[in-house]
Amino acid sequence: MNHAELAAFLKSRRDRVRPSDVGLPTGPRRRVPGLRREEVAQLAGLSADYYTELERGRGAQPSAQVLASLARALRLNGDERDHLFHLTDRAVPPAAHGPAAHVQPALLGLLDQLATTPAQVITDLHETLVQNPPAAALLGRPPAVRGPAASFVHRWFTDPDARAIYPVEDHPHHSRVFVADLQAVAARRGRDSEVSRMVSVLRRRSQEFAGLWDTHDVALRRTDHKRIVHPALGVIELDCHSLFSEDGRQRLLWFAAPPGTEGAAQLELLSVIGTQDMTPSTNELGQSPA
Repeated sequence: MNHAELAAFLKSRRDRVRPSDVGLPTGPRRRVPGLRREEVAQLAGLSADYYTELERGRGAQPSAQVLASLARALRLNGDERDHLFHLTDRAVPPAAHGPAAHVQPALLGLLDQLATTPAQVITDLHETLVQNPPAAALLGRPPAVRGPAASFVHRWFTDPDARAIYPVEDHPHHSRVFVADLQAVAARRGRDSEVSRMVSVLRRRSQEFAGLWDTHDVALRRTDHKRIVHPALGVIELDCHSLFSEDGRQRLLWFAAPPGTEGAAQLELLSVIGTQDMTPSTNELGQSPA
């Protein structure tokens, strides 16, 4: 592992990213051209000490998941992401899907423009890849899990706590929509082992899922009206929209409310509250309401 080159590369990329690009305030006392080290660490879900050691040319070889998180936090393009892996002797980038996937540049560029709108990028299996600060305030941070539990659809049918983000009376609707969406994804992916394993596990663990799967209803979830339960603001009524990547493997979700509605007023208040009242949650943005 080339510690010196890795340190120099990380610093050069950090200097390039403006705070406004990632939804952070631009204060008058900033003494660095781009992001601070602790801001990169926060965006990547790392400790400030750990990231600082990397920029100082020290520390152990980062895992593939850490590198993928850094690539997203620093807004690296595909070539830069690959270079990051090569510098750490990880020549093969992670798979094109899953929690370690590289966010497609077009979706990431659009996400950067939605600084005041809750938005996030998820996979077609509802695994959160990256979210902006308003989305974190609305939905909570993604849970630090890997494997099948990284998918909100998996958690929805196996973990009762995951459903707390929606009012109980809305649960049947979301169950139907999730299963119909997964049917469409399974057909799109063809003979995909990841989807097959998920379906097999969910059929075995959830009678509700098995019954809905056998209806063979199919519909990609492009837009929906949602009632989201927020711990400080109560129930917030919003419209959720989806923009799909060209290959259908990733989606940009954003949440909005018509001007003058209670939902619009709650979103404005949410921007003031931020994440100060939020605790790490297992709801749908790490489980993302999609």
